[in-house]
Amino acid sequence: MDTDELLSRFAVALGIGLLIGLERGWRARADKPGSRTAGFRTFAISGLLGGVAGALAQAAGGVATIGGGAVIGIAFAAFAAVITVFCLEENRADKTFSATTAIAGILTFALGAYALVGDMLAAAAVAVATAILLAMRQSLHDWVKSLTWPELRSGLILLAMTFIALPVVPDDPIGPFGGVNPREIWLIAIVLAGVSFLGYAAVKYFGERHGVLLAAAAGGLVSSTAVTLANARRAAAGEGVPRVLAAGVSLAAAVSFMRVFAIAAVLQPGLLVPLAPPLIAATVVAVALAVFWVYWHADGKGGHTAVTLRNPFGFWSVIALAFAMAAIVLLGRFLNEYFGSSGAIIGAATLGLFDVDAVTVSISRLVPQPLGLREGTFAILAAVASNTVGKVAIGASLGRGRFALDIALMSVLVAAAGLAALWLA
Repeated sequence: MDTDELLSRFAVALGIGLLIGLERGWRARADKPGSRTAGFRTFAISGLLGGVAGALAQAAGGVATIGGGAVIGIAFAAFAAVITVFCLEENRADKTFSATTAIAGILTFALGAYALVGDMLAAAAVAVATAILLAMRQSLHDWVKSLTWPELRSGLILLAMTFIALPVVPDDPIGPFGGVNPREIWLIAIVLAGVSFLGYAAVKYFGERHGVLLAAAAGGLVSSTAVTLANARRAAAGEGVPRVLAAGVSLAAAVSFMRVFAIAAVLQPGLLVPLAPPLIAATVVAVALAVFWVYWHADGKGGHTAVTLRNPFGFWSVIALAFAMAAIVLLGRFLNEYFGSSGAIIGAATLGLFDVDAVTVSISRLVPQPLGLREGTFAILAAVASNTVGKVAIGASLGRGRFALDIALMSVLVAAAGLAALWLA
């Protein structure tokens, strides 16, 4: 390691200490000098001290050697002991219990050492993340206080579904006609749960009208069907105004129309011209309905009632819906294989009930051979239409009442706009 690199690494170690020390010093800025264990200067020196320990370890042969490892270990233990003792005395004087300053100091020392022996960029990034966490102390505490047990439980279930269960779910198809991939079904369950949780959080923190629209727009990028399921469940449970929830479904549908258009345009540019008129017309109508229902019509009715939120999502209902989607996918593949290429539209319509993106990708790859441009366009539009009809079925079976009527109205108007544009084109 040449002198320039060594000085650069020392500068990063010092910067790490200054950054974390800035947050610690700002928090204790009103305290009397000498009343705190560590402030701006102490943290800066701690980062630099860690850098010195790292440099000594490198000079002793590197951290992988016995000598270098011993230098780092002894220096780390000595620093940790000193700062822990002082923080303990500080807690006794203040009659409090906090390990934050001690842990932050030890981490500053460790990052300073790593800046000398490892990746400087990684060390700096961790220092920035540490400073942010320390600065968000009050916000994080307030957020934890606002959490309810159902929210915490649902969040933990969603994390377990994603990071514990998903890696061990088989990735090989099971069943006839190409089968159904268990991993894909589990991903559907995660998407359903995630969209439902997103909607719950958006309504809670941004209010009903804005929260529903934000969650619908984000959820529509992944699955408008998942948005429909989540909003139907909330409408049935009385967790919101049905018309506002229907507006969220309409906006999610508009996003899904544009998503289909974008996928087809990228994979098969020849589909761009025939798909543009019906999909754009359907999108305009869906967005207009969403805006009308949420703002003008709702305001004319005298505002909204208070929303009572209960649970971000139900685990078993999500699993049941994921398996229902798997059955629909298997049925679609059966129809597609039974009817052959001439039944592409039938298969696309069946598969489109829950997975219009997969149909769009598959059909786009079949154009211009073995499917012609006209057949490919109709197959994709059939999938979009069946997906829209599926929303009506979800609204009628799960949401019922006003929500179901609004979803049916949205579907009719969107279909009429799409068909009119297709006919004119």
